[in-house]
This record gives sequence, C-alpha cells and structure tokens, in this order.
Amino acid sequence: MHNTGRDRLRSAQNRFSPETTYLDTATHGLPPRTALLELERHLRSVGAGRFSPAEADPGIAAARGAYARLTGVPAERVAIGSHASQFAGTIAASLPPGSEVLTAVREFSSVVHPFLAREPHGVRVREAPLDRLADEVGPGTDLVAVSAVQSSDGAVAPVEELLEACAHHGARLMLDTTQAGWLPLPLERVDYTVSSTYKWLLGPRGSAFLTATEEALAALDPLAANWYAAAEPWNSLYGGPLELAEGARRLDLAPVWFSWIGLAPALELVEEVGLETIREHDAGLGDRLLTALDLPPAGSAIVSLAVSEDLSRKVAEAGIAASTRAGRLRVSFHLYNTEEEVDRLVKVLTS
Repeated sequence: MHNTGRDRLRSAQNRFSPETTYLDTATHGLPPRTALLELERHLRSVGAGRFSPAEADPGIAAARGAYARLTGVPAERVAIGSHASQFAGTIAASLPPGSEVLTAVREFSSVVHPFLAREPHGVRVREAPLDRLADEVGPGTDLVAVSAVQSSDGAVAPVEELLEACAHHGARLMLDTTQAGWLPLPLERVDYTVSSTYKWLLGPRGSAFLTATEEALAALDPLAANWYAAAEPWNSLYGGPLELAEGARRLDLAPVWFSWIGLAPALELVEEVGLETIREHDAGLGDRLLTALDLPPAGSAIVSLAVSEDLSRKVAEAGIAASTRAGRLRVSFHLYNTEEEVDRLVKVLTS
C-alpha cells in the first residue's frame, strides 16, 4: 500500500469508536462518527417534531451518486430499496416459465430464496459448487445468481469467468455484492447487482441498491410501484395515473429515512479511502490471520475457521466480536481493523 493510501486509511480509522475488538463486519459494519452524528441529528429532529420528509431527498441523491461512483455504474441505472432480497425478487419475477437459474451450493438465502419461490411458476433452480459455477453455465441457463463473496466463508466468485460464460451462452449474471464492499469489481459489465449496505458500506440496516445494464434493466418491471418511484414523487401521493420515473428510478422503493440519512456520510468515507486501498488492507488482514495459523492465504476479508465451541467461547470472552456460521468461526476485517487486532485473535486461538 502506497503512502497516500496508508494516510487515507489512518485518517479513516480515527473516525470510528469501537469498544471491542470488532472482527464482525460480515454481520454488520461499524458506522463512522460522521454517520452517527447525522443519525442523532435526525432522531432529535423527529422527536422534536421538526423533521420534514423532503429534507431526506438530498441525502438520498448523494448516496445514490456516491454508490454510482464507487461501482462505475451511471446513477440513472441505480435503484434504491431496503434489502437486497427485494431486488432479487424483482429480478426473479421477470423470468418467464421454463427459465433456469444457476446458483452456488449453500448460497446465502437472500440470493437463492427469491428464485426458489418462483418454482411454482415454472422457474428451475440448479446448484453447482462455486469453483465450478462458470463451467456449469450452459445453453439452457437463463440467469446465474450468486454472491460475489460468500457469506459463510469469504470465498470469492470467479466473476470474470462467469461474465465470459454468460456472454457465450446468452445468460444474464446477477451478483449480490453485500459481502463484497471491500472488493473492486467490474460491476458496470454485470447485468444485475444487488447490495445491502449495512456491512462493508457501513450504513444502517434498511438501505440497499440495485444496478443493471441498460438491456437488463429494460427487462424489469416494478413489483411494488410506489410514490417514490414516480417521475414527480411529491406530486404522486394519491391516485393515478401511474407515471413512473425513467431508468432505474422506476424501481425505487420508498426509503427508510433513518437508513439513508446515515448512509451518505458512510459512503463518502469509503469513497475517500478508495476500494483498492480497502481491498489491500482488508484482505491483507485476512491473509495475516491465515498465515499465522499455518493456513494458505485466500485473499478475502472474510475468514472461516474450524474451531471448537470452547475456543469460540474463549474468543468472545477475550472481548473479540466474531460470528459462528455453518458451524465454523467466521471473522471479518474492514478498514477500522489493525494488525494488532489480528495478532490478539491469533494469541487466543493458539494459547
């Protein structure tokens, strides 16, 4: 990491206030103090009866713009919602009967369940191991739906191979990037991406994005058309006609104001540090842990370890926040974590 990147990282680390050794961003990211201050201001305004919903619109526009810059997708092809599964459901509903959806074995439920729910309508879901997913794309595949980074163990999807295989067979690709906010990806080339922002993008729970290519976006219809998806939201609160916005905004879901007010400052911090600097730092900490435990590096910010329940309990008793997923200890690193925190975990695991 070059000096400028290290300087930005150190500056960013000073904007968080963890009271534990927090190694659990894969469950929920820590909001920076700038976001907390905005949330506190908002709650005070609501409690005092001074909040006007239209006041949230500039922050939502700022968050949409920041996400567009982070992903390289134009803002007019970015839709806002509350959860990634809502947008996955919109994509699932666009598939005609007889469509085949290919997904990874043990994929996170918010990715696969929206498509399984369409099986009574003639959609077929087929699973394959993540490392063979690109090879399993065939002429009968209509959509590949997969997490860019697996929630359970941090495995990174072969995105370039999937893009090539989908292009060859005429299939579309949907990536859930919820666990990949630390990883630069060619999202402008991916047909659909969905992302909840409360993990690596450091926002409150209740905000999510969808992006799409122009061609793929045209295939989607709003499942929950609402006033916020209208061309003129504040003039579309009652009755018809239905006059939806252009582009991805026609898929917008009415915002959870609390979540969006806290998101814009968090995204601005991620943008300030830069995804490449974050990737190098986050994945570097993951590999530092694996190397210290005599395990091969994986290049991921999420590490899954086979440890006993007793050892997992000792990790928690040491004041280290982590998770248990799929029967294994899952730890995850982000820009506010340090090498000293990795070493602290190693000491507990090897004592």
